[in-house]
Amino acid sequence: AHIAQNTSNRRSAIDGRTTRHPGYAVSLRIRKRIEEVFGWIKGAGLRKTRHRGTARVGWMFTLTATAYNLIRLPKLLAAA
Repeated sequence: AHIAQNTSNRRSAIDGRTTRHPGYAVSLRIRKRIEEVFGWIKGAGLRKTRHRGTARVGWMFTLTATAYNLIRLPKLLAAA
């Protein structure tokens, strides 16, 4: 699970036993990458859908995720 440590002046359930491992830092980087996609999708109009039903909302999600991938494509091709 990709659980972030709470570091805002209070006690966190994730302590040094977890954060000392190198896999924890990798996990946080992966979590950030995933959260960026959902943040972009929310900003692109899916925070509150205008459609009802799982079929239509799923279609809109797929369309928005495809648009995100098309926007990322030039950067991914340049890196390769």
